[in-house]
Amino acid sequence: MDIAQRVAVVTGGASGIGRSLSLALAGQGAAAVVVADVDAGGAAEVAAAIEAAGHRAMAVPADVTSPAEVEALVARAEAAFGRIDLFCSNAGIIVDGGVDLPDQAWSRSWAVNVQSHVYAARAVLPGMLARGEGYLVLTASAAGLLTQLSSAPYAVTKHAAVALAEWLSITHGDQGIRVSCLCPQAVRTNLIATSSREAGMPVRDSQAAPQASVDGVLTPEQVAACVLDGIAGERFLILPHPEVATYEQRRAADRERWLSGMRRLQARLRGQP
Repeated sequence: MDIAQRVAVVTGGASGIGRSLSLALAGQGAAAVVVADVDAGGAAEVAAAIEAAGHRAMAVPADVTSPAEVEALVARAEAAFGRIDLFCSNAGIIVDGGVDLPDQAWSRSWAVNVQSHVYAARAVLPGMLARGEGYLVLTASAAGLLTQLSSAPYAVTKHAAVALAEWLSITHGDQGIRVSCLCPQAVRTNLIATSSREAGMPVRDSQAAPQASVDGVLTPEQVAACVLDGIAGERFLILPHPEVATYEQRRAADRERWLSGMRRLQARLRGQP
């Protein structure tokens, strides 16, 4: 897809990858960028920055875990700009722990990391299908292709996000709908602060741990550039850390060996001999 003169919506757009992606889309010549976030003030600041640079933008406060608010977001964008060509469903959180985490942590992770993508697709697909074209970008994680040692909810929900993106591509790819799934490793964002707020519990910086940062910690601007390149090439998997493709291949080729290696890595990270 050529971004020029396309109307784009970015959720989680107030900060991190979403902020950089919103700015990059505008800089690429998008007809308009709708910046959506539960952080209304942050979304307004990003939209104002886009407008100050001479581009069209609109900020919409939205809790993407609410289907009604996602439907309202889509309705406002379509009313303002006529259509939505590109929807970047980007919100996400992480909490540390395993199956013993309280139900609240699991439920909130599922709501933000999976259901928000479901609500976005449900709301935006009818218009796209009626026009015979549209683009969905779902932000998952390398954890959705591999795993997240420090967080069972993150690993589980990000795998689900990848599965949903695959299903959408398979089901609607022949109807003019393009789908990309963004799967970065460590990115320098405020994910921890956002996750602590959304999950209602302290969160350790898992994304900066050795597992996540072994291939380098990228800036949100670098990730946004990768997303634009992936959209231009209409690639399903967008891998800002290209090493993830090799890891996924190793995992598929010999699952037992991969599991054994991940257990050894986990032991080292825990300081075990």
